[in-house]
Amino acid sequence: MKKFLFLLVTLLASFQIYAHGPTPQKVQETITINASVEKVWAVVKDFCNIQKWHPAVEKTTCEKKGGDTFRTLVISSGETVYEKLRSVDEDLLKLKFEIMESPNPFTDFNSYLIVTKGANDNEASVQWTARFYRLYKLNPPIPEGQDDATAKAAAQAIVDSGLAGLKKMLEAK
Repeated sequence: MKKFLFLLVTLLASFQIYAHGPTPQKVQETITINASVEKVWAVVKDFCNIQKWHPAVEKTTCEKKGGDTFRTLVISSGETVYEKLRSVDEDLLKLKFEIMESPNPFTDFNSYLIVTKGANDNEASVQWTARFYRLYKLNPPIPEGQDDATAKAAAQAIVDSGLAGLKKMLEAK
């Protein structure tokens, strides 16, 4: 009887592994920019002008709804991304936003950028952190292109190209 109960408990516990749904994903990158913290922060916090530094964004339009700010990005593929500004913290130099609608292979995308002082007065670090889930929220089998790896690769490309574009724009001035 003890062996049967042990086997039953083991089987039930093993099924729990497959019952949790998708695992939260995270991308976090930091880049050093040869520009003052003030100059970098002025560009980062300008939520409605990401097209000035992110190479994938061709056009940005902003709108206010109540006390909230939203932006619609037209990306290089011609598709649109709709985002909501969550907060701008002037003390921490931190901008938080959320992607509400997009053609990307992820969902529940929440992101923030933090600007900190670098090694000297003319150097700043920018950290971009994004948390999200794969597009397919149910348990396996997962359709092709809706898996964790695809979601993470897409988010990584957004962050990497954005940070590189920010550095290029600020260091060119």
